[in-house]
Amino acid sequence: MARRPWSFKEDRRLIELAKSSTSLEQAAKALGRSPDAIKRMALRLGLSLKSKPAKKS
Repeated sequence: MARRPWSFKEDRRLIELAKSSTSLEQAAKALGRSPDAIKRMALRLGLSLKSKPAKKS
């Protein structure tokens, strides 16, 4: 699968989402990217996103 380059607008949106304590999964959904892609870009930008804890069955 080809990677889609990140736009400046997407970078800014990810920064906003991280500041508002959005979870990794919510950020992935909001930006239309995989959680791994979000994780990589957050690391590159020096951001911290929390992953939602797994639900107990």
